[in-house]
Amino acid sequence: MIRTLEDAPMGEPEFQQRISLFGRHIPLPQSRLLRISIGFLLLVGGVFGFLPILGFWMVPLGILVLSYEFAMVRRWRRRSTVWWRSRNGRRDRGQ
Repeated sequence: MIRTLEDAPMGEPEFQQRISLFGRHIPLPQSRLLRISIGFLLLVGGVFGFLPILGFWMVPLGILVLSYEFAMVRRWRRRSTVWWRSRNGRRDRGQ
């Protein structure tokens, strides 16, 4: 059965976790075990990025999925985002 916001009881807000990637919002599964499995499978697939179909693009996407579940991975993601933005900011000001 699919529940919508109208079907939810007043005390229970429906919350769907979503990944925001390049302006697109991708919904994540409700099951925590499934989200963790998807994240680890993306990381493992990224390690074999030299093979056809699999790619190195899977590693950052796996880290992004796992960052919704684990605080340590979330900190790594936030630090890398801050580092990347400060790095690009310095480059833009120098030109």
